[in-house]
Amino acid sequence: MAVSSAPGKVYLFGEHAVVYGEPAVPCAIELRARVDVEQRTDSKLRVHAEDLSLDGFTVEYAGEPEGRPDVDVSESLLNAAMGYVDSAIEQVRDVTGEDDVGFDVTIESDIPLGAGLGSSAAVAVAAIDAGTRELGTTLEIDELAERAYRTEHEVQGGQASRADTFCSATGGAVRVEGDDCRSLEAPELPIVIGFDGGAGDTGELVAGVRDLREEYEFAADTVEAIGDIVRRGEDALAAGDIEELGRLMNFNHGLLSALGVSSRTLDSMVWAARDAGALGAKLTGAGGGGCIVGLDDTNETETALSYTLGCEDAFRAELAETGVERLE
Repeated sequence: MAVSSAPGKVYLFGEHAVVYGEPAVPCAIELRARVDVEQRTDSKLRVHAEDLSLDGFTVEYAGEPEGRPDVDVSESLLNAAMGYVDSAIEQVRDVTGEDDVGFDVTIESDIPLGAGLGSSAAVAVAAIDAGTRELGTTLEIDELAERAYRTEHEVQGGQASRADTFCSATGGAVRVEGDDCRSLEAPELPIVIGFDGGAGDTGELVAGVRDLREEYEFAADTVEAIGDIVRRGEDALAAGDIEELGRLMNFNHGLLSALGVSSRTLDSMVWAARDAGALGAKLTGAGGGGCIVGLDDTNETETALSYTLGCEDAFRAELAETGVERLE
């Protein structure tokens, strides 16, 4: 058996705009998905999922591309829980040339699904790493990130960027612009996260921004403006200027709201964080529900969020200096 874990992430800047070639700066956080993979004696795939903000379940099936597991859960639940695992295992088979190999896969995750914290990227990275190592192949980090990106690209209908998977594979703060992915030096960041308990539909939200860009020139300009914020944010990050990072995060949230990807609960949490003294606060990820990220080295923002209507959880998160970890 091989066991790997990979971290989630928050976006300091650049979600949505990164899909259109603008830069983005996510950073890995110490919430992790752990994936155990053990080779079977047949070609079936058995997946047991725990702690994915879903009720745990186990499914076993032959894994034919045209088929789906016969399990009594909703279609959206099935897609969320199985799509990334299916595609990740196909990457394992492609890398190793073992087309008919089967696996027992167990997933445990601290990262809520669809909340903007990179759960799918972390599962894809950890599953590919553990699966290939179970068959005797250890991937270099760059190839692991590439294979995980292909997983998300397939499942998300070609709308994925390399940001989430590269960040999860490498850890730390990263910069992604198109195919150019690199690590960044970052100071200690006083990250506070608020979670409304919900999950946005990434595909629908990305499609909505695409439609706006096609219909309105000023929407395309808004996407470019987010790219400009990212570039200024890189300078602030390099200088360790946390106050400037916060100001730019506030601008970024306003532009994301203008593109229609925020929500009432996300806006409420953002304003609660700012009113409590956070240097900056914004949604993180696709939006529509899920999480906000704020910067505050006091306890005030976390406390304020815990009393904010619509916020189900508030917590601090440390920067994850390492990406994928090979546990067994």
